[in-house]
Amino acid sequence: MRVPPWSVHKFGGSSLADADCFRRVASIIEALLQTRVAVVLSACRGVTDELIGIVGAAEKLDEQGYRATLERLRARHTGIAQELLPEPARGHYLERLNADLSDLERIMHAVTLVRSAGADVRDVAAGYGELWSSRLFAAWLAARGQRAPVVWVDARDIVVVEWGPLGPRVQWQRSAALARERIAVEAEATLVIPGFVATGPRGVQTTLGRNGSDFSASIFGALLEAGEIVIWTDVDGVLSADPRRVPDAKVIDSMSYNEAMELAYFGAKVIHPQTMAPAVAGSIPIRIRNTFAPELPGTLIQQKSDSALVVKGITSIEDTALINVEGAGMIGVPGTAHRLFGALREAEISVVLISQGSSEHSICFAIPAAQAVAAERAVRAAFATELREGQIQSVEVSDDCSIVAIVGDGMAGSHGIAGKLFGALGSAGVNVRAIAQGASERNISVVVDRRDAAKALRAVHSGFYLSPHTLSIGLVGPGTVGSVLLAQLASQAERLRHDCNLDLRVRGIATSKRMLLAERAIDLASWREQLAARGEPVDLRRFAQHVAADHLPHRVMIDCTADAGVAARYAEWFRAGLHVVTPNKKAHSAGLEQFRAMQEARRAAGTHYLYEATVGAGLPIMLTVRDLRETGDEIRAIDGIFSGTLAYLFNVFDGSTPFSRIVADARARGFTEPDPRDDLSGTDVARKLVILGREMGLALGLEDVAVESLVPEPLRECSVAEFLERLPAHDEPMRALVEGARREGRLLRYVGRLTADGRATVGVERLEARHAFANISLTDNIVRFSTARYCDNPLIVQGPGAGPAVTAGGVFGDLLRLASYLGARI
Repeated sequence: MRVPPWSVHKFGGSSLADADCFRRVASIIEALLQTRVAVVLSACRGVTDELIGIVGAAEKLDEQGYRATLERLRARHTGIAQELLPEPARGHYLERLNADLSDLERIMHAVTLVRSAGADVRDVAAGYGELWSSRLFAAWLAARGQRAPVVWVDARDIVVVEWGPLGPRVQWQRSAALARERIAVEAEATLVIPGFVATGPRGVQTTLGRNGSDFSASIFGALLEAGEIVIWTDVDGVLSADPRRVPDAKVIDSMSYNEAMELAYFGAKVIHPQTMAPAVAGSIPIRIRNTFAPELPGTLIQQKSDSALVVKGITSIEDTALINVEGAGMIGVPGTAHRLFGALREAEISVVLISQGSSEHSICFAIPAAQAVAAERAVRAAFATELREGQIQSVEVSDDCSIVAIVGDGMAGSHGIAGKLFGALGSAGVNVRAIAQGASERNISVVVDRRDAAKALRAVHSGFYLSPHTLSIGLVGPGTVGSVLLAQLASQAERLRHDCNLDLRVRGIATSKRMLLAERAIDLASWREQLAARGEPVDLRRFAQHVAADHLPHRVMIDCTADAGVAARYAEWFRAGLHVVTPNKKAHSAGLEQFRAMQEARRAAGTHYLYEATVGAGLPIMLTVRDLRETGDEIRAIDGIFSGTLAYLFNVFDGSTPFSRIVADARARGFTEPDPRDDLSGTDVARKLVILGREMGLALGLEDVAVESLVPEPLRECSVAEFLERLPAHDEPMRALVEGARREGRLLRYVGRLTADGRATVGVERLEARHAFANISLTDNIVRFSTARYCDNPLIVQGPGAGPAVTAGGVFGDLLRLASYLGARI
């Protein structure tokens, strides 16, 4: 019968912080289907640092300090043992713990006598944490009862290493022989092994250095010829970027050993290349998983990735200096690069990146910024003669740089990768200082100014990982219309993401007093509660800056207010690269100078301005005007009922119910503006005529529209509350007006008329009952277009023109239209 392979599981310090963490780890191990499991453990979180600290305290003769730390460590491990272990296992564990602490105290006392600690002493002290955590866990696991026996294995009895310039080097033959001697490799068992610790060639305890426990897992994976190595940590896997700098960072499902090593070199939170070496040599898959979310699959690192992702990660190296050596005397001269990098080698300077043009006129290279002064000195010394004689013109140092790199095996032979990289950087306004790519095409690195590093990371990550149809959305005015729009967005967002690859992210919501900002997206199911809990004083300039995130492909402001001050900001928003979608009529009907400046800003920025809902709510009024003009038709006149509010009022008002009561009811239903006088004054209809006139190409202003107001003169300047309170006193003139029309067999309608020569009027008209404008439903708008094509039988658009749902629907339609302009297929 074939024996199943060993499965090695390593748990880091964050996974072993307290008793609950030990329970969690035990549950993970017990849930495994394998019967041959090796568990490699780090010290409990923070313990190694404390153990290293006591050596420093002893060297400084701080006896009180190191004794206090030892007591703290005793109390912490004793507390976990008392919570987890039954007797007699608890007594045995505590006896050994106290013996170790006594040994440590004697060692520290010896250090105080000589006031110095050698590397051996530091290694012995630093390694106790893993011994304590692994012994405790082995006793705890055994006490719970397992399918297979639990065996504590002392890594110091098996792993033999010798330290050299490149770190610890495993003596594989000797270690393998010890493993066969100490471990029943063919048996079923759960081995619990302290990570980090090993033995030197002379039998003295040592450690495996940085990432030592990961290295231990890889070593034991190789020694046991394991089928897999699982590194349990506090993240969901290897991320495509640092989530602290790139909020949209994603877990990579699979990557190759080479990809993982490239990313690790650039500082990504991946298993260290050196620690992977034993697994790579044995072709053992490594999986990174989250102890606190064991249901997630994590990231699989293996010989060849089976992920569909072309780019596996975007990462950076900070605090980099770029040195450029330039001169005509370098062209065609053999050995120049040899002299340059030989000088840097002699100065012990690490070169991170090299870039040279085919002309050989210059060579630039990146190094750690801390070595910039030494590097410049070394280069100038090596080429002193050439600099003096002018063969090399300059040695320039830029010490405020960062390197941004994209990594992926799938980049090799894939067209457009570099184009997408540089396109994303260009769109974000990031200047590239130097470029490097190896022949393997696994890595493209660019040097950028350090101040642009985060922006570059976000922009590049967006280019490769986000839908190209991702919109950063800021909504101003979540009132009657705005709140309904947010509900509509919430109901359709998932469908649009799934069916159209359209990612609509509402990242900001602003009222007149407070605003809510989110780095990724606001949960629209609870935006009101979030605004109340986390909202901050509104600052529309900062709000716009937040929405205009340069790492997202497209940015749009939705203005659902009726505020002229907000509308006055459109030009500023356009210049910032923001598109604007709005039902707010104030911008498009503002003074001609402001209107033209806004349009010029939009054209200069190449942004879009959509305002279908400014006239007719969700009806295609503006779209019809544009289509008629752009297809060459001549619009001779536009007339109609443009106010859903006034349509409702005159449909309902027959004299039997006071006009003031109908107005109050319409306001309560959301059919009027918050201040009904905005509708009753006729100004709202006048603004719509101005918007239509300008769409026809007319230089029309509000002052050019003759308006009949329905607001009584005494009520035009008072508050809204006072207006509503005093309006009943003015019901009689309106009753007389409707009675007069009834005697003539006519109906009252509030009509707007606009002709091609710029004549515009707004007012109450008495229409025959068979007139098209007389036969409309409640809040209908009806707009009639008389054109060269539609002259005998005018084109009519009719439908609901008021109410939060239809207006919000019109705005939503504009948002989707914008997305289609930007390339989405809807």
